[in-house]
Amino acid sequence: MTELKRVQRIESTPFQSHSEQNVQGWERIGSLAGGVIMVGKGLRRGGVFGLIQVAIGGVAMARGITGHSSVKSLLEKSRQDMNNVRAKIERAGEELSQLKANAEAATTTATVTGNDSVKSPKAGV
Repeated sequence: MTELKRVQRIESTPFQSHSEQNVQGWERIGSLAGGVIMVGKGLRRGGVFGLIQVAIGGVAMARGITGHSSVKSLLEKSRQDMNNVRAKIERAGEELSQLKANAEAATTTATVTGNDSVKSPKAGV
């Protein structure tokens, strides 16, 4: 008898992008409803402008059905990048303030002997 090999399900291929839902709740319902309205108005209008309305409505409907918006993903990614840069700048500012405080503390505890080491170096050096 032949032995049957068990087939494993492939969740995703390297060419498919795994899209998580980033549109939920009322935003998703609003996209779906607005898309249906835009498609209906575009079909009634006809012509080039009607075709544009149908296309925009179709994109809004797809956003509402799938729950994913690539535009929103790009905006969230750029916002996250901006927050990362802001955090790095704030850390650099804190380090600079600490360096300044250390330098001021070092200069207040230093004593001046009146000896100019360039003109009269220490003996035995």
